[in-house]
Amino acid sequence: MLCSSRGELSTSGPEEPPTPRVKAVSFTADALVVHLTDGRAISVPLASFPRLRGASPAQRTHWQLTGGGVGIHWTDLDEDISLAGLLGAAD
Repeated sequence: MLCSSRGELSTSGPEEPPTPRVKAVSFTADALVVHLTDGRAISVPLASFPRLRGASPAQRTHWQLTGGGVGIHWTDLDEDISLAGLLGAAD
């Protein structure tokens, strides 16, 4: 239990930080770079994503967020990538 500034007991713990979401996507010559709302950027080799590796630059830029930023979808490529998967967590 925590004590509030007024001396009252509270069963709520410290506030959880907001869950990061995908904010933007970019590419280098050999990597997918996923920019998150918490300021981090995750860089993953394109070799990990054969459809993206073989795509044209125009196809790569045609992406959309899914689930409010929990994933990325490329309609033209039929490719979906989850943020949880990029972070190494279970979907």
